[in-house]
Amino acid sequence: MLYDYREANLTTQQRAFCDYAVKLTLTPGKMNAGDTQALRDNGYTDEQISLGTQVISYFNYINRIADGLGVDPESWMVVPEDEWKSKKADFHSAV
Repeated sequence: MLYDYREANLTTQQRAFCDYAVKLTLTPGKMNAGDTQALRDNGYTDEQISLGTQVISYFNYINRIADGLGVDPESWMVVPEDEWKSKKADFHSAV
């Protein structure tokens, strides 16, 4: 799951929120009422959707701040570049 949540053994409900998180992260301008309705259809409450959206947005925000300031990740967070690039390319081609 480190590289691609679609390879993990997630429930349909969990997968729906991960799909939502990916869309919110990669194409926030394309979000619409159907995205939150899809979460409701998968059993999420408005409160859960709101909290989840806030967490996703916070991490997107803080990562952009860190990137903008050139903050290096902690040593335990570093993945070998060749491994990451191949997994990243696979993920983006499938999204």
